[in-house]
Amino acid sequence: MDKKVAPIKPSDVAKQKQASFPNEVLEAFNQLIAEKFNNGYATIRQDDVVAILVAKGLNRPEIFKKGWLDVEGIYRKAGWKVAYDKPAYNESYPATFTFSKRS
Repeated sequence: MDKKVAPIKPSDVAKQKQASFPNEVLEAFNQLIAEKFNNGYATIRQDDVVAILVAKGLNRPEIFKKGWLDVEGIYRKAGWKVAYDKPAYNESYPATFTFSKRS
């Protein structure tokens, strides 16, 4: 008899998402957080993360197609406050992630 599949719980999303990411994704974010962390926060450019992932052998279009940069929930579950900022259609500045200690 097959085991019944249950719906995913909101509390399980980050864990399941993390399991679907290549290790290189969190390695890149962890490396940049450690490098940039100062005065209680780290601001990381999305382009820097992508450059590291491509250097590690991941395919740039696949990174975006598979949502491998959508790490906010994973890091929030780990205790971080995470903000993602990207330019609107009429703006031009680099997209960034800001990680800070949750108070």
